[in-house]
Amino acid sequence: MNKEIAELNVQAEKYSKELRRVHSEISKVIVGQDAIVEKLLLALISNGHVLIEGVPGLAKTLMVKTLSESLTCDFARLQFTPDLLPADITGTKIYDHKNSSFKTVQGPIFTNFVLADEINRAPPKVQSALLEAMQERQVSIQGETLPLPKPFMVLATQNPIESEGTYKLPEAQVDRFMFKLLIDYPSKSDEVEIIDRFTEGITISVSKTLSTKQIIEMQQFNQKIYADIKIKEYVAELVDATRHPEKYKLDINGHIEYGASPRASLWLILAAKAHAMINGRGYVKPEDVKAVACDVLRHRVILTYEAEAEQKTSDEIITKILDKIKVP
Repeated sequence: MNKEIAELNVQAEKYSKELRRVHSEISKVIVGQDAIVEKLLLALISNGHVLIEGVPGLAKTLMVKTLSESLTCDFARLQFTPDLLPADITGTKIYDHKNSSFKTVQGPIFTNFVLADEINRAPPKVQSALLEAMQERQVSIQGETLPLPKPFMVLATQNPIESEGTYKLPEAQVDRFMFKLLIDYPSKSDEVEIIDRFTEGITISVSKTLSTKQIIEMQQFNQKIYADIKIKEYVAELVDATRHPEKYKLDINGHIEYGASPRASLWLILAAKAHAMINGRGYVKPEDVKAVACDVLRHRVILTYEAEAEQKTSDEIITKILDKIKVP
């Protein structure tokens, strides 16, 4: 192992311990969702956004709120409803009679952590108000462009599309999310623990373990983690297989309407680097890519009507691709 990677390993090990402390604090409140919590931390240090999907009552909102409480960052919750307007999110200009001029009133999006709660209950016009903020980290209000604070992260929750009173998110909106995480029901033992924890009148407090400065440092260090050219080629092949499955002799013809965009390749590498960091390594292994592949790709692989009729899922398609593509 060369000196540069050894130095990266030392720094990664230090950051890994700090991230494990955050995970431990969140686990004081959230029961049995360790994998989801870890993915939220991966997105945080990758400077990405997260879409969390699950039926009501699975602590999606509580999880995001608890994450923000464990960090010294500002937090805002936006409850998406059918009557919400874009200006309710980004802000607007109002006329100041005293000064005979217009002044800008910033919306709640001007904060570090934005919880877009039940994002698919608002119409697409409102959902698209987040597009510029998520991609360019800035907001335009009637011709004036304002930068957003650092770090900036959107954590959106949604109920499954089949639920009553929901709007499907536009593909351009969905592609801005680094991860799409699926939350399932807790196990029987976890449910007993949840009952114990929340029906005994016990107040659980979460300690703030990471500062804004530390988060930005981790995000900058994540870019420096070493990814070999073979890892990059492996990621490029995985993404290319979603577009041209016939080239890789994959038996999924007719199942994929659209493959993943180049943005998927970027997030796969950044997420793999973050996975290496949280495990105390300064270099990426193929296992890091596999660990995050489904979460990065599941909302970017658009299935055909035929595949949906056969009850195929994006995760099944991605698993077939991972099994087929040769690991470096």
